[in-house]
Amino acid sequence: MTTTGAITGPGGREVAAAGARGAPAGPWWWARRRSLVLDVVLAAVSAFECLLEGVAFAHEVGLPGALGGLLGLPVGGLLLVRRRWPVAVVLMSIAVTPAEMGFLLSLVGLYTLAASEVPRRIIVVLASASLAGTLIVTAARFHQDMAGSAYRPGLGLELLFSAVMALGLTAPPLLLGLYVGARRRLVESLRERADGLERELSLLAERAEERAEWARSEERTRIAREMHDVVAHRVSLMVVHAAALQAVALKDPEKASRNAALVGDMGRQALTELREMLGVLRKTPDGDPGTPPAAREPERLAAVAAAASERVRRSAGRAAAPAAEAADGPCLAELAALVGQSREAGMAVELLVEGEGRSYAPRVESTAYRVVQEALTNVHKHAPGASARVRLAHREREVALQVENGPPAGGTDAGLPSGGNGLVGMRERVTALGGVFVSGPTEKGGFRVSAVIPDAARGHADAA
Repeated sequence: MTTTGAITGPGGREVAAAGARGAPAGPWWWARRRSLVLDVVLAAVSAFECLLEGVAFAHEVGLPGALGGLLGLPVGGLLLVRRRWPVAVVLMSIAVTPAEMGFLLSLVGLYTLAASEVPRRIIVVLASASLAGTLIVTAARFHQDMAGSAYRPGLGLELLFSAVMALGLTAPPLLLGLYVGARRRLVESLRERADGLERELSLLAERAEERAEWARSEERTRIAREMHDVVAHRVSLMVVHAAALQAVALKDPEKASRNAALVGDMGRQALTELREMLGVLRKTPDGDPGTPPAAREPERLAAVAAAASERVRRSAGRAAAPAAEAADGPCLAELAALVGQSREAGMAVELLVEGEGRSYAPRVESTAYRVVQEALTNVHKHAPGASARVRLAHREREVALQVENGPPAGGTDAGLPSGGNGLVGMRERVTALGGVFVSGPTEKGGFRVSAVIPDAARGHADAA
């Protein structure tokens, strides 16, 4: 029957379910117009049936036939409200059972009741009442018919025949309605589950997009730090050497020649590093030109950052120890070379190391090196001619470092621009590892940068 998906219990659940599915709503309690048409047809057929049966019953009991017909019309027409009030339809069918009226009303009413959302105990009570009424009326009519004939089947056969008739009129619509109701509830449950999964997938997609955006932002920040540390330091030294070259060009040609050679070497290294980074940015990961740019961006950004770190390791000329090769960026063993570069640029730098030298986690050593590098670069920029002191303290589970410079000593100002990102980058690096970063002017007019970086990898190993 085409109405299986539309039959519901009281409360207008059919309308709500149909509205949730986007079906066109019908008038009153009908979810679809075709449901209205079907109920009107059923009610008309049932009303005609009850009209005929009412006239026959009225003649049988000695009442006017018109009265029985007028009684049968509203009884049969009650099927019009079967979707809204299925209990009332079944009660009416039970009430008119003694008049042997409402065959279609009883069948459709039981089916609608069983398929509705009415509590099961009510369905059982009404179905039992309908079965009992049908059984009694059938047994009485069968006994009456047999009484006027010569055939005497006996009481047992009469009861058996009446029971079969009652079950045949009650069980099929009841079982069919239970099946249709269970199937409809299953479909609704699956639909709700599908809607829930769709919402979850949408939420997961939004979260994945947020994570991708966060990853892209983090990679951009990392690339900016790497390019600032790798390139800006060399360019700053080039500018310092160029200023010194201009100052001694006429007085000391030999020193000017050495400075010019240093400027050339640093310039070539800086250009090589820039070319490698930009080349990685233009490459397609895995050589797949069909990958969309938006999908390639996180891999490309990560490759740039890795290339920058690799370039720093190669240009520093580090020893090829296994631990050093696995490090991400420069290590503390290269601080002496870093300080030597600043000395070659004319800065008086003192390196003090306290405690027994030990190896730390690669990120810890790389961060400590970057802090010293950026601090010395800031001295070149903002305190020309000033002396500097670099202090490195090896501790059991952390490394402490301090870079302090005196006031400018009247040296040649190279006019280096400053974007204000140096201190921000140092603080980000140190705090990302759970360390403490402090910077500020000293009482003597200089500037001090201090950082304490815990060795997280060693701490985890000891805890294990």
